[in-house]
Amino acid sequence: MNNFTYYNATRIIFGRKTEYQVGSEVKKYADKILLHYGGGSIKKYGLYDRVVNSLNEHGIQYIELAGVQPNPRVSLVRSGIQICREYNISFILAVGGGSVIDSAKAIAAGVPYNGDVWDFYSGKAQIKECLPVGVVLTIPAAGSESSTSSVLTNEDGWIKKGTGSELIRPVFAIMNPELSFTLPAYQTACGAADIMAHVMERYFTNTLDVDFTDRLCEATLKTVINNVPIAIKNPEDYAARAEVMWAGSIAHNGLLGTGREEDWASHRIEHELSAIYDVAHGAGLAVIFPAWMKYVYKHNIPRFVQFAVRVWNVENDFQNPEKTALMGIEKTKEFFASIGLPVSLKQMGIGDDRLEEMADKCTNGDTKTQGGLVKLKKKDIIQIYKMALE
Repeated sequence: MNNFTYYNATRIIFGRKTEYQVGSEVKKYADKILLHYGGGSIKKYGLYDRVVNSLNEHGIQYIELAGVQPNPRVSLVRSGIQICREYNISFILAVGGGSVIDSAKAIAAGVPYNGDVWDFYSGKAQIKECLPVGVVLTIPAAGSESSTSSVLTNEDGWIKKGTGSELIRPVFAIMNPELSFTLPAYQTACGAADIMAHVMERYFTNTLDVDFTDRLCEATLKTVINNVPIAIKNPEDYAARAEVMWAGSIAHNGLLGTGREEDWASHRIEHELSAIYDVAHGAGLAVIFPAWMKYVYKHNIPRFVQFAVRVWNVENDFQNPEKTALMGIEKTKEFFASIGLPVSLKQMGIGDDRLEEMADKCTNGDTKTQGGLVKLKKKDIIQIYKMALE
């Protein structure tokens, strides 16, 4: 196990009707805020009214910025930064899922910065200062409600990049599983793939003697595997929704990566897919992750055997560990298919005409590698895309 420092400052407020507390939580930080959200769903299902009423009850002024899209755009973030500066806003409230939260984090980091906010995502600058961000979560998936990361898409070249800093971790996250009752089955499934990918990016490691966090990872994966089919079949099953929502936060709040090297190749490979083709991130991960597994598993067969046995209950073939490892990969792919996700690029309507372009972007012109378990070059990533085609 590696040395580590772990700290998570996000205050989690979890359970039924917790969104009614948003005004009192925001009041601890500001009297004037940016209310940031996506489309019309929060208004359609009454959440907008509940949030606004709570803000009004506590005398909090708010300027609205709607319109966040999946794979959030830097152009809207720049608009948000200008609004915050113009109205002297000192707090961002994100009401939505990971895209809204990531966009809010970017605005919060960009307001006090003299340069362009994309500098944080292109690696030209580090976040040194940030407005506080609060969250009312509606979609369990990205885990952004208590994480240090944010991902944006730049329309100039359709480049998708992430940044990270303790400063952008939200100060509070209100998490009511009831708010996910109205999610379509496909969106629930995409969220499941995103959560599982966050765990697996940490699980597949070269670090030895990390059995405790291995077990935490396995428990989180099995919780999602067991409860997502229930939530899809019965969208208002509170118990299943609650398990998935809490698993989503645990998957990406840093706890499961303590003391271990992480990977993250699959996420970065998928980012190029969703940047160019604007596919749902979770759907892209359902396609890319099994292909990545099949490409790299021989590097550490015992870990893939452990994954198969502990997560998927595959019977260990001690005479043929490679067979056991491959069965675990196949079980992963079968699960994604069973909850209605694509498991090939072909199913997403994506061909082979831009594979090299995506691999080139992913490796910055083959000048950097991706991944922790195995260092992947451009040629490796092209092969993973090819394996994901069918």
